Amino acid sequence: MHWEYLYYCGMKLTRYTDYALRALIYLAAHDGGLVSIRQIAEAHRISQNHLMKIVQDLGHAGFVETVRGRHGGLRLARPANEITIGQVVRHTEADESLVDCSTCRIAEGCGLPSVIAQAREAFMVVLDQCRLTDVAKTPHAFQHLFIA
Repeated sequence: MHWEYLYYCGMKLTRYTDYALRALIYLAAHDGGLVSIRQIAEAHRISQNHLMKIVQDLGHAGFVETVRGRHGGLRLARPANEITIGQVVRHTEADESLVDCSTCRIAEGCGLPSVIAQAREAFMVVLDQCRLTDVAKTPHAFQHLFIA
């Protein structure tokens, strides 16, 4: 599954969210072992500079912890089974309205915004039920891709 093709109620998830999820899956596959940003970037063929900003943000949000020093690196800040995909998506995606009704002539009597809000909530309910361990549940299937 490519996260970049996962749609957020009609909107594509941002590349930022895609990379954040990839980094977290990589860390989950390494089961508490320390890894570098460079390793994640090379494994996913993404920009190390861009990933550095994302990982820093994930650290501030409590998803990732960094260990400094010569043998330092990154790891999940808490067990993968305690991190839901919904938590990550809520953190990385702007909570913007999908439809701007401010200039719509039929806004007063239109029911579309409530339908879209229900769909968005249903989408998030599914993501809230999915844990990082669920999407990284077969790390052996892709771990060979992550060999540095």
